[in-house]
Amino acid sequence: MIWTPHTTVATIAEHQGRYLLVEEVVDGRTVLNQPAGHIEPHESLLAAARRETLEETGWQVELEALVGIYHYPAPNGVSYFRYCFAARTLDAVPDASLDEGIIGPLWLTLEELESRRAQWRSPMVKRCIEDYAAGKRYPLNLIHEYPHD
Repeated sequence: MIWTPHTTVATIAEHQGRYLLVEEVVDGRTVLNQPAGHIEPHESLLAAARRETLEETGWQVELEALVGIYHYPAPNGVSYFRYCFAARTLDAVPDASLDEGIIGPLWLTLEELESRRAQWRSPMVKRCIEDYAAGKRYPLNLIHEYPHD
């Protein structure tokens, strides 16, 4: 058996106590998640986080810190490794074309997110925000990426 973990990125953007989240349809179910997704071939972690945030929310962001690295063994047997970044929103792109399945961005407080627990895409959704709210920040230079030849 070949084990293929999924490497993903996510961003946490906060403004006045509200967090930028994504409402999306996955397998016919409406769920909430951070702007997040898979890294594409030959893409850096940082570039993937910026791209995924734009594609899922229509917001351009500046990454400020690494919040944490998370491992989630999903019930379907897939192992997800998430690199979660703190981000500052820069500009909303008018009429941005969002990824397929994305309903749209939402700005929710932690309390509002908690009240919608049944919609969390995974337990990582709240854990990443809790770590961000607790002040967990690690310098981006912890990540060493080598260029592709």
